[in-house]
Amino acid sequence: MLSPRRRLLGAACLAALSLGLPLAASAQANWPSRPIKIIVPYPPGGSSDIIARSISQPLSEALKQSVIVENKPGANGNLGADFVAKSAPDGYTLLLCDVGALAISPSVYTRLPFDPSTDLRGVTMLAYSPHLLVVHPSVKANNLKELVALSKTSDLNFAVTATGSAPHLAGVALERASGAKWTYVPYKGGVQAVQDTVSGQTNVLMNGMLATLPQVQAGRLKVLAVSKATRMPLIGDVPTIAEQGVPGYESGTWQGVRVAKGTPDAIIQRLNKELITVIRSADIRSRLAGQGAEVVTMAPAEEEQFFNKERARWAAVVKAADIKLD
Repeated sequence: MLSPRRRLLGAACLAALSLGLPLAASAQANWPSRPIKIIVPYPPGGSSDIIARSISQPLSEALKQSVIVENKPGANGNLGADFVAKSAPDGYTLLLCDVGALAISPSVYTRLPFDPSTDLRGVTMLAYSPHLLVVHPSVKANNLKELVALSKTSDLNFAVTATGSAPHLAGVALERASGAKWTYVPYKGGVQAVQDTVSGQTNVLMNGMLATLPQVQAGRLKVLAVSKATRMPLIGDVPTIAEQGVPGYESGTWQGVRVAKGTPDAIIQRLNKELITVIRSADIRSRLAGQGAEVVTMAPAEEEQFFNKERARWAAVVKAADIKLD
């Protein structure tokens, strides 16, 4: 038989539970009741930042709450991702990043303060833009074959958005498959990598179309190839890397949204629905298409499957190239 003290404790616990459950359900039902932050883990001006700022206002209108874009660059996107992973799992802090780059991090870094697979949950993919292989106009190469030949007789500096980033590993995969030889120059973000290639401080760059195409259109960079499986009318007759002697080669930047593990399913489903509606709107779809990005959306479970597939894919490249960071 329970003592009076234990009966009182049991009653108190039941009372707390009965109060807590309706409160939690009410919080979900009333979501969002305050401003939402979209964390972009890179400097302003890159592909993820462009998309975040494109969707913030229409998403705000759909959710009837302010949506604020906040840049938290550092550690190849891992600083901002860690911030979101450790945030309250309540749907008020979103991570908008290159999902492929996030999938690479566990293979590149010997120590991460979070696990992207277990500490974050997928909401949806938003867009895909292939990488462009570009060079400074002074580089005497007009296609991949000429670039590979030049790399064997000249010292070419290959600008990378960050060591272990998706463009870096795309460059490594291309170097190994084509027989090219170049020296990697790491930056802390795509914007600086693009700027230094435009200025001629570096010679070669592989980067997402959203951030790179404007420089090509302005004549400040020369495009040699696109990393998509098929050619893109937007950039005329520029051949794919696969067409130029590297069969099956494809890479690119995948922007998507993730949230902290523990975020209620109902909130994730609402976010998925509203984000897909916003990104598929005619205005945003047309604007992104004009910059070389294709709208790609997924259910939360599909985004998780994509993430796991990318993690396995790039782990093999990282291992072969023996790339490790502390």
